[in-house]
Amino acid sequence: MPPSPYLTEQHKLVSSTQIKRSLTPRRRAREYALQGIYQWLMISKSGGLPSAASISKQLAEDPAFAKAQLVLFESIFHGVSHHSDTLQGEIAQHLDRPIEELSPIELGCLMIGAYELKFDLATPYKVAINEAVELTKTFGGTDGHKYVNGVLDQIAHRFRASEINAN
Repeated sequence: MPPSPYLTEQHKLVSSTQIKRSLTPRRRAREYALQGIYQWLMISKSGGLPSAASISKQLAEDPAFAKAQLVLFESIFHGVSHHSDTLQGEIAQHLDRPIEELSPIELGCLMIGAYELKFDLATPYKVAINEAVELTKTFGGTDGHKYVNGVLDQIAHRFRASEINAN
C-alpha cells in the first residue's frame, strides 16, 4: 500500500523545518566563517575580487553575530581567505574528482577543516574534523559530510600525524 499523501506532506513539513540546535559561540563563529567563505568563493568564481573586510563587515551586521566568538571567526575566515590557494592545493591532493566539481559548501567546509588542521594547532584534530563535518551536515548535501570526513582524515594524517599516533 503506498504511503498516504498526508504522511508524505507531513514528512515534507518536518524535514524542511530547521531543527532547533544549540549553538555555542564557537559553532556560531564557524558558521559565520562558512558563510563568509561561501561568499568569497562565489565572488571569486564569478571573476570578481572578493574583499574579506567587506564580507566580514556585512556578516557582522547580523544581530546574531554578536553571539559568535569573534576571535575564532576572524582567525578562520581571514586565515582561509588569506591561504585560499594553499588550502585548495592541499585539498585537491586528496580528492577523487576536480576541485571545481565540489559544491561551494563542501569546499568551504573542507577549507575550514584544512585550515584548522594546518594552522590552528590548538584545536585538536578530531575537533577540527568533527566541526567541519557538522557544518557539512547542516548546510551541505545529503552525504557530503561523509566525503568531507574522508578528505579531512587524509589531511589530518599529513599535518597531525604525531597527534594521531599519540592517541
